[in-house]
Amino acid sequence: MVGRGPHAYGAGMVARRGSRRRKRSTARRGSAGRLAAPGASLRGALWMVAAAAAFSVMITLVRHLSTRQPVFEIVFFRNFFGLLVMLPWVLRHRGEVLRTRRPGLHFLRAALGLLAMSLWFWTLSVLPLAEATALSFTAPIFATLLAVPFLGETLSRRRLAAIAGAFLGALVILRPGARVLDPAALVALATALVWGASTVLVKLLGRTEAPAAIVTWMVLLLTPLSGLLALPVWRTPDAGELLAFLALGLVGSTGHYCMSRALASTDAGRILPFDYLRLPFVALLGWLVYAQPLDLWTWIGAGVIAGCSIWGARDRPGTAPAVARP
Repeated sequence: MVGRGPHAYGAGMVARRGSRRRKRSTARRGSAGRLAAPGASLRGALWMVAAAAAFSVMITLVRHLSTRQPVFEIVFFRNFFGLLVMLPWVLRHRGEVLRTRRPGLHFLRAALGLLAMSLWFWTLSVLPLAEATALSFTAPIFATLLAVPFLGETLSRRRLAAIAGAFLGALVILRPGARVLDPAALVALATALVWGASTVLVKLLGRTEAPAAIVTWMVLLLTPLSGLLALPVWRTPDAGELLAFLALGLVGSTGHYCMSRALASTDAGRILPFDYLRLPFVALLGWLVYAQPLDLWTWIGAGVIAGCSIWGARDRPGTAPAVARP
């Protein structure tokens, strides 16, 4: 998740840096700083809305490409064109972004990111887009849970209640016993778990690594790793598919850039609600492009998950987890 640059894989790190800078700035400006805060929150909200829209288009493109190309090849081209977008920035700052003291942890995070992206893209190829997106909302909950044993964080009663409520929301979407449980829905939950683990690794890396290094090592490792998985199932894309792959990389990188700007503008807890606009955006695109019906239970469950996540994040302002995105 993002650093300062055209990607957002270290978003949590940027959010914390931005928060510290804002606190120092506010202390200096006094009342003037307080008057400027609403403007920063508005900018952050608009950037997050733009990120949600970009990720929704990316999700729709993945669904389109999955009807013609293997999932591993889609993952490769997503990373390849994303790397091309970042390459000028990486070359310009190579002295800073390639410096690391924990290469093994960077590799582990890249492996988790590759696993999550592969599972997520496969899920989008088989599940209704709105249902897959709604289940992905559990990722911050998994990140919060995993932060307890791996980062030594504590859970208040409010956060525990929020976690329990979010999982009840997931059960509303899955409705075990009321319908045949789609194994792909369980894969969507597993994907959210892996994204949560990746978020914890970002926080762990952030203790010793620069945000720019976290970003760069992720994209540099993901492209060759995903290429190895794509080789056995390779299908040479035609011109139209190459354009769609290019659009996938551009839209994905745009989404990460917008998210990084949002998190650098204000506290994560203030703009978290706007991230959940992905659901109506994706549902609209799924209905328009693929005639996918709008399931009421998916909306109810997603509303419960989003509401509990937002409520739990407000327990300690500014600590809402910024979860990795593909």
